Amino acid sequence: MSEPSQPSQPYAVRFSAAAAKALDALPEQVEETVWDVLDAAAADPWGFRQWNTDDPEGEDVRHAAVGQLSLTYWVNRRMRRLSVLTITWLG
Repeated sequence: MSEPSQPSQPYAVRFSAAAAKALDALPEQVEETVWDVLDAAAADPWGFRQWNTDDPEGEDVRHAAVGQLSLTYWVNRRMRRLSVLTITWLG
Protein backbone atom coordinates (compact mmCIF):
# COMPACT_ATOMS: atom_id res chain seq x y z
CA MET A 1 0.00 0.00 0.00
CA SER A 2 1.49 3.33 -0.95
CA GLU A 3 1.83 6.25 1.41
CA PRO A 4 -1.11 8.68 1.16
CA SER A 5 -0.47 12.17 -0.10
CA GLN A 6 -0.38 14.98 2.42
CA PRO A 7 -3.88 16.33 3.14
CA SER A 8 -4.74 19.97 2.61
CA GLN A 9 -6.46 20.30 6.02
CA PRO A 10 -4.89 19.01 9.25
CA TYR A 11 -6.44 15.95 10.84
CA ALA A 12 -8.48 16.45 14.02
CA VAL A 13 -6.98 14.99 17.21
CA ARG A 14 -8.85 12.80 19.71
CA PHE A 15 -7.49 11.19 22.88
CA SER A 16 -8.19 7.79 24.39
CA ALA A 17 -9.16 7.93 28.07
CA ALA A 18 -5.70 6.68 29.07
CA ALA A 19 -3.93 9.23 26.86
CA ALA A 20 -6.10 12.09 28.20
CA LYS A 21 -5.28 11.05 31.77
CA ALA A 22 -1.57 10.93 30.95
CA LEU A 23 -1.75 14.36 29.28
CA ASP A 24 -3.39 15.87 32.38
CA ALA A 25 -0.55 14.59 34.58
CA LEU A 26 2.29 16.06 32.49
CA PRO A 27 4.23 19.19 33.44
CA GLU A 28 3.21 22.20 31.33
CA GLN A 29 6.42 22.23 29.28
CA VAL A 30 6.02 18.55 28.35
CA GLU A 31 2.34 19.08 27.50
CA GLU A 32 3.40 21.85 25.10
CA THR A 33 5.77 19.39 23.42
CA VAL A 34 2.91 16.88 23.08
CA TRP A 35 0.86 19.52 21.26
CA ASP A 36 3.81 20.43 19.03
CA VAL A 37 4.22 16.77 18.06
CA LEU A 38 0.48 16.42 17.45
CA ASP A 39 0.44 19.57 15.31
CA ALA A 40 3.12 17.99 13.12
CA ALA A 41 1.29 14.66 13.03
CA ALA A 42 -2.05 16.33 12.18
CA ALA A 43 -0.41 18.09 9.23
CA ASP A 44 1.32 14.90 7.99
CA PRO A 45 -0.02 11.78 9.78
CA TRP A 46 2.45 9.46 8.05
CA GLY A 47 5.44 11.69 8.88
CA PHE A 48 6.28 9.57 11.94
CA ARG A 49 7.35 5.95 11.78
CA GLN A 50 4.99 3.01 11.77
CA TRP A 51 4.58 1.56 15.27
CA ASN A 52 5.08 -2.07 14.19
CA THR A 53 6.85 -2.36 10.86
CA ASP A 54 6.31 -6.14 10.88
CA ASP A 55 2.53 -5.62 10.59
CA PRO A 56 1.69 -5.06 6.90
CA GLU A 57 -1.85 -3.99 7.81
CA GLY A 58 -0.78 -1.63 10.60
CA GLU A 59 0.54 1.30 8.60
CA ASP A 60 -2.01 3.64 10.20
CA VAL A 61 -0.68 3.09 13.74
CA ARG A 62 2.21 5.51 14.19
CA HIS A 63 4.76 6.24 16.89
CA ALA A 64 6.33 9.63 17.56
CA ALA A 65 9.23 10.06 19.97
CA VAL A 66 10.97 13.26 21.08
CA GLY A 67 13.55 12.88 23.82
CA GLN A 68 11.88 11.23 26.82
CA LEU A 69 8.39 11.68 25.35
CA SER A 70 6.65 9.20 23.10
CA LEU A 71 3.12 8.83 21.83
CA THR A 72 1.28 6.35 19.69
CA TYR A 73 -1.63 7.32 17.48
CA TRP A 74 -3.95 5.72 14.97
CA VAL A 75 -4.79 7.51 11.71
CA ASN A 76 -8.50 7.24 10.94
CA ARG A 77 -8.46 8.06 7.24
CA ARG A 78 -12.22 7.98 6.75
CA MET A 79 -12.94 10.37 9.65
CA ARG A 80 -9.76 12.42 9.01
CA ARG A 81 -8.61 12.30 12.58
CA LEU A 82 -5.83 11.02 14.78
CA SER A 83 -6.69 8.98 17.84
CA VAL A 84 -3.93 9.27 20.43
CA LEU A 85 -3.66 5.86 22.08
CA THR A 86 -0.77 6.34 24.50
CA ILE A 87 1.44 9.09 25.86
CA THR A 88 4.58 8.12 27.75
CA TRP A 89 6.99 10.51 29.42
CA LEU A 90 10.08 9.16 31.14
CA GLY A 91 10.81 12.18 33.26
